[in-house]
Amino acid sequence: AQRQIKILFLTANPLDTVWLRTGEEARAIDQALRQAEYRSFDIVIHQAVRINDLQELLLRHSPDIVHFSGHGSAANELILQDDKGNAVPVSGKALHALFTSLKDKIRCVVLNACYSEEQAKRLAEVIDCVVGINPDLTDEASIQFATAFYRALGYGRSVQEAFHLGQG
Repeated sequence: AQRQIKILFLTANPLDTVWLRTGEEARAIDQALRQAEYRSFDIVIHQAVRINDLQELLLRHSPDIVHFSGHGSAANELILQDDKGNAVPVSGKALHALFTSLKDKIRCVVLNACYSEEQAKRLAEVIDCVVGINPDLTDEASIQFATAFYRALGYGRSVQEAFHLGQG
């Protein structure tokens, strides 16, 4: 039997940010993977991720792929949330340190958030494959990218091929 590839899908959509369709993105990815022919994927979804959750979720799930769907800032930070649902920025330095310590079997990180390109470059120092997003990607384009990316993986394509197909 083929080993399951575990995807840890994390979202944060703080109250004080523009609403994103992260649930729709998770549903679209799940559907694309279920319809795939060759691969066996297990997607675990955690919403409203707080900064304190990040370490625990990586330890608990030991994923192959980490997918973050949410917001980024012009200061190249990912935006998570606090206990009250407000935005909390996570610096590239903090994210890099976390993934350096907990990279275990993580083979790919997808940062589906605006302004995540610089974070992706930093994480690529410790993770084999990292995808970051340009600042001007719309919510709809973000969902389309993720769907095509995971559909391609599900049909046995390489991460690089999946990335190119995702770009459409």
